[in-house]
Amino acid sequence: MGSLPQPTTEAGRAGLAALLDQPARALIALDFDGTVAPIVADPEQARAHPDTVPALARLAGRVAVIAVITGRPAEVAVRLGGFAGHPELSGLIVLGAYGAERWDAAPGELRTPPPHPGVAAARAELPELTAPTGAFIEDKGNALAVHTRRAADPQGAFETLREPLARLAERHELHLEPGRLVLELRPGGMDKGVALTALARETAAGSVLYAGDDLGDLPAFAAVADLAKAGTPGLRVCSGSTEVTALAEATDLTVQGPEGLAALLTALADELA
Repeated sequence: MGSLPQPTTEAGRAGLAALLDQPARALIALDFDGTVAPIVADPEQARAHPDTVPALARLAGRVAVIAVITGRPAEVAVRLGGFAGHPELSGLIVLGAYGAERWDAAPGELRTPPPHPGVAAARAELPELTAPTGAFIEDKGNALAVHTRRAADPQGAFETLREPLARLAERHELHLEPGRLVLELRPGGMDKGVALTALARETAAGSVLYAGDDLGDLPAFAAVADLAKAGTPGLRVCSGSTEVTALAEATDLTVQGPEGLAALLTALADELA
């Protein structure tokens, strides 16, 4: 039985206590890349940590809701995460595109928004803009992610592209989301905080645990804090890395990447067994 890590903040300890006291009212929501799945050079090669899905399967019968909230298209996260075909995870919800898309495991239904015209316009311009840096473009359908991890100078390419991509995003009424050696252009109006808050209200959650690793997860961390102020205790878990420190400064508990998160989920399952 794994030892359950303890939060370092009073709010986090209250959130964990509420989850353990009334697990049947708990919402556990997780980011995908860098949290459920280790960061890899090729986004198509990302896979959930091998201990994560078994831990989620054990937790699924004990907590109210398990969700994945990701910038990926929902169906891509489902495929790469290996979430389909698990009867224990029949209640799983995957919110993709920062909450604009939704996949519910039980019916296997996927809901997606209409295409944004700005994404198509940016798609046509990106190759010429990014080619000199060696950056890789990941086409997410209704968003475009420019990865510099494979470039000869990853951080240099990231800094070189940041301003031109900001201008491109503004020109086409898109939002530019910086992350771990990635710059993403996507429609505005939705973020992980909005998505998490809506899901917490939809499910009448009595407590919320959210885990993330990147700047795009900060709105979800803020949502957990706001929900706590409104009476729903929460626990913010940072899947720690050396590439992003902002989350570690706003968290209640830091674990060591996807392996540490898998251990935390396993320990939670042990505690609730």
